[in-house]
Amino acid sequence: MPAQPFPDRPRADALEKVKGTAAYAADVRFPGLLHAMTVPSPVVRGRVAALDTEAALRVPGVLRILTPADFPPAPQAVDMPGSPRPGLVTQVAFRGEPLVVVIAETLEAAIEGAEAVRIRVETEPFSAMMDSPGGVREPARDVTVGDAARTLGGAAMVVEASYESPTQHHNPIELLSTTAVWADGRLLIHEGSQNAGAIKVAVARTLGLDPAIVDVKSPTVGGAFGQKGWVQRQTALVARAAMLTGRPVKLVTPRGQIFHLATFRPHSRHRIRLGADASGIMTAVHYEVEQQNSRSGGFPAGQYHEGAMRLYGIANYHGAAANIRTDTQAPGHMRAPYEHPACFAFESAVDELSYQLGRDPVAFRMANDTRIDVHNGRPLSSRFLNDCLRIGAERFGWSRRRAEPGSMTDADGTQIGWGVACGLYPTLIHPAIATLRIRADGGTRFAVAGHEFGQGIRTALAAVLTRELQIDDRRLEVLIGDTTAAPQHLTAGSWGSASALPLAVQAVKRMRLAVAELLNGRRVAGTLHQQIAAVRRPFVEVEVSQLGPGQDASALERMRAGGYAVTGPAYPSFTTMSYIAHFVEVRVEPRTRRVRVPRVVSIADCGRVISPRTAASQVRGGVVWGVSHALREATEIDPRYGGFLNNDLAEYVVAVNADIGDIEVGFIDEPDPLFNSIGLKSLGEVAMVGVSAAVANAIFHATGKRVRKLPIRIEHLL
Repeated sequence: MPAQPFPDRPRADALEKVKGTAAYAADVRFPGLLHAMTVPSPVVRGRVAALDTEAALRVPGVLRILTPADFPPAPQAVDMPGSPRPGLVTQVAFRGEPLVVVIAETLEAAIEGAEAVRIRVETEPFSAMMDSPGGVREPARDVTVGDAARTLGGAAMVVEASYESPTQHHNPIELLSTTAVWADGRLLIHEGSQNAGAIKVAVARTLGLDPAIVDVKSPTVGGAFGQKGWVQRQTALVARAAMLTGRPVKLVTPRGQIFHLATFRPHSRHRIRLGADASGIMTAVHYEVEQQNSRSGGFPAGQYHEGAMRLYGIANYHGAAANIRTDTQAPGHMRAPYEHPACFAFESAVDELSYQLGRDPVAFRMANDTRIDVHNGRPLSSRFLNDCLRIGAERFGWSRRRAEPGSMTDADGTQIGWGVACGLYPTLIHPAIATLRIRADGGTRFAVAGHEFGQGIRTALAAVLTRELQIDDRRLEVLIGDTTAAPQHLTAGSWGSASALPLAVQAVKRMRLAVAELLNGRRVAGTLHQQIAAVRRPFVEVEVSQLGPGQDASALERMRAGGYAVTGPAYPSFTTMSYIAHFVEVRVEPRTRRVRVPRVVSIADCGRVISPRTAASQVRGGVVWGVSHALREATEIDPRYGGFLNNDLAEYVVAVNADIGDIEVGFIDEPDPLFNSIGLKSLGEVAMVGVSAAVANAIFHATGKRVRKLPIRIEHLL
């Protein structure tokens, strides 16, 4: 690949999104389409004792009501990660679990029918929150490097504190929707998803079908953030409804139900003891974390340590973790699922330690840099975190900061605070297969695993293909999220680009060789389309595949079967992470104590930047979400009834335009020499890691008050 930076280019899908012509799953229309609506459990835990559907069946337009009897036991266990319980149930495991599906000619009839269903549930005792009676503490395996206890005992300075991150929900604008069509012995599913391949296999197993007759399409997704990463409970319900009625069926789950049905970021508590020697080098950390989980949820607690232990060169680390098992739906991955809450806690503790030692927070972090993964002793393939800190400090004007907390004020008494925090995220990769077809008539098609939910993967793929191939870029079609075009894997964990873009590079090289072989020494001017036409071929197609470092062909087979085959960040001979540094200014009003964030500077080390416009957009979005996480977002739980109280966008408070000031984004743009042929690393999720810590650190600098529980609200600063 050429060494010069990639140029800025518009989003590949910008025009169709602005015009409203981009088709999302719920936009697809079919003749005879029916509408579905589920009836959720009104209680947390219990057994369905009576089910009365007579009134619902009398609603004009209601055709059928599906009950547990319409869902025989799955003939094959669905053991894929994140797969929900199949079908409908009579034993309720959490509030909001679907008990009935109403099928009707119109959406209005389906809703009215669902409201008319009467269900009596014999309730059982439940635990709604981490502190509720009946919760079960389940420890995870400890992570230990060196001797943290002994080293902390001899440290010159130790900071010990507890931090708390609240329950939160994803809330992408596009709701969960599934449209299923059963025709000519095949099942077609349209769903906004990050994991079309898993849907194909999981639904087939649940309904006793051959996966070869199931197709899944998810070309455009209206936001996901991890919520749409695993198979949804509703997908098999809608597919079964289509099979039983013989007509297409669509279900768009209301947001209030999504709060109780989909995965979420669990409540977590973090206790950290962090020590340093007299020279200001951090020497040891003891980090305990516990999180809320469902009774059987597989979201592992131990992974909070995977990032924290690699952020600095701390030689002695002891990490403990535990699930608190309660009666809720399973939590799951929500943008930077472990790294974000862990870095809030860890970077707050680092900041506290820097103040205790009398060190500048930026210089203190830079003095604790590392080139080694302390977890396994392997070298880091690239790490430019100190460059992020240096460049960010220069752009932010950090040298003008007064060190004493509370020492910077405006003329009207507004307190000004400057804070800094770092973040990191693993750079992962998933095996994948891609095909590139170039036609003599001027068209080009590239098909690969991946899903477009706003992060810009189509734009990045187009940037590689159009830069390296002489093709008509106006007729380039990038097919992703479609099991009929290429085997699909989960697109999450910021591995989408690393899994797809190097494949585009391979395909380019393979295509050049194929065309050269066809020309057999002939010199034909013009585009590749013209060269192919010159030898009277309608098209040339090549297929390429990719494995992660250390993987063998079995990983590709798992991917073809809809499985999970991601690897990293620890590879056989190196470890690869992405890094970011955030500099935040806050202003705290002297009387109301309202906090404003007028400006942020964020500098990222994500390897080579392929699509500057969408990359910068990713960082800005992450910063906005980080500010929201720090000052606004929390899902409120009613311990009496086990429900989420603020289950809509009116009361689930997020940052809006008035909350966000200037966000300056920069990139190191240094290729990672070991990870892949382009040198790119992950970006999407690292963008928000550390933002909430930087906000909290800035609030401390402004006010002298250290707030360790999120979100930070006015009452915390009164």
